[in-house]
Order: sequence, then C-alpha cells, then structure tokens
Amino acid sequence: MSDTIFITGAAGHLGGAVVRHLLDRRVAPERIVAGTRHPEKLADLAARGVTVRKADFDDVPGLTSAFAGAGTVLIISTDVLTQDGHRLRQHRNAVQAAVAAGVRHLAYTSLPAPETSPISFAPDHALTEEALHATGLPVTVFRNGWYHENLFMSVPAALRSGHWYTASEQGRTSYAARDEIAEAIAAVLAEAPSGSRTYTLTGSEAFTVEEIAALVRTSTGKPLDVVHVTDDQLAAGLAAAGVPEGIVPILVSMEVATRAGSLGIVTDDLATILGRTPTSLQAFIADKAGALSG
Repeated sequence: MSDTIFITGAAGHLGGAVVRHLLDRRVAPERIVAGTRHPEKLADLAARGVTVRKADFDDVPGLTSAFAGAGTVLIISTDVLTQDGHRLRQHRNAVQAAVAAGVRHLAYTSLPAPETSPISFAPDHALTEEALHATGLPVTVFRNGWYHENLFMSVPAALRSGHWYTASEQGRTSYAARDEIAEAIAAVLAEAPSGSRTYTLTGSEAFTVEEIAALVRTSTGKPLDVVHVTDDQLAAGLAAAGVPEGIVPILVSMEVATRAGSLGIVTDDLATILGRTPTSLQAFIADKAGALSG
C-alpha cells in the first residue's frame, strides 16, 4: 500500500496548514500530494518537493486521475454553502473518485455531532460520513470544532457598533485554533492510521457570548454590550446590515445550534493528539485584540 498522503483544498487555510505540519513533522515531501483547483497557487510547495495536482471536486474523472497512487486521501469539506445540494455532491464525487483510484484509506473534515446539529449544513457532513463508511474502507473522521478565527465574522462589527446581537441565549461554544486542529490532523495522518476512528477536535472550554464579550472588553478596552434577540429579529438585523439572503439562515442556524449545545461539545481529543493543552480562547483574544478591534 502506498504511504502517499493526498490533501485536498491545499491552497486553503486548513489544507495548507495540514501540509505545512506534515512537513514540520519530517514527513518526506515525496509522500505528500497537495491538491487544489488552482495549482499555480502552490508553487512554494512544489519548490519544496511536494507534488501538486489539480483537484476539482466537480470533475470526477479528473479527480480520479489526481488521486491515483495515493494511499490516504484527506477530503477537506468544501466551502460551497448553497442550498441546492452542491456541496454534498462535491463530497460524494471525491469519495467516488478515491474509490475508483484505489485509495486505501479515507479521511474527512466534518463537524461535531453532524447527525443532530441544527446547523443548516450539518446534513452535508452527516451524509458525507455515511458515504465514506459505505465504501468499506478504513475512514478517519475529524469533527472539527469552531475555530478561534470564526470570531472575526462577528466581533469586529460588534465592536464598531458597541453591540453584539445574539440569539444564542446561554448556549456555549467551544473554540479551538485552526492551526492546532491542522497540526492534530497532520499528526494522525503522518502515522498512516489503520482501521476507522472519529476524533472530535475542540477546545478545552466552552463559552457563552456574554463570557466572550467580557474577554473582548478586557483585551481591547472597548465597550461591548450583548443584546439578546430572537431568531427572527437576528435574521432581520442581518438582512438590514446587507448580509446576503442565502447566508442569513445559515448564520441564524448557528445560533440555534449554540442554544442546542451542539457547538459547546468539549472533548480531550485535540489535547491528547497534540500532547499539550490547546491554546485557550482567552489567549487568542488577547493576542488578536488589535485585529479584532479593526
């Protein structure tokens, strides 16, 4: 069996970080294949000896050719969040192509508790996991928690207005550093895992919006009031602020998921793989206070 590791989405934040951490772990460049729709963006990796191939999830024949010779393929979930099922089709295309190419181990980046999560795109993950296991191949699933960096979607605007509007009530979210999640993924893949395993990669604590706002106030010195609203009020406010129509229900569903507890799941998987306590949300906010302030 080939010990080559194919990373899809390698030009993205997570995929690129996984490749970097594989190299940092002294995985030989010739064992790594970096896949992307835009190979020209990965010239730096090619210069380091990493094989770069075009990998388009909408092109099954091309994807099958790209996966040829790979022992393990990490399918990083795409960022297509339209409501027409496109993302799920892309993921199923990748699974189909990997099987056709003779890949012996599949890995995938998912979401905590995708079977029950109220997040609008959770079914994409749950059904992709089903498709992966249906192949009969060994499957490693990384159910990635909410990234620290996701706070950049809400906190800067909230600080500008002084108000953080939320429908999350007292629900909690467990945040983790995207780079540390990438490091954990690389650590698992570098050892050529056997059998199937699911990891839920989260931070060590979960926080309410009130608690996060307090951390932001402390680190930035700026006022920030939390305003609790209903789902409908939040949706109306997002629309009024110019958020695209298709994105509004996704953002509202995240608040619903927070209330339901599916984003507040805490496990020790990330700490166990890293061999250390993950970077805390407090440390992230303190370090990024200037950037969060805009």
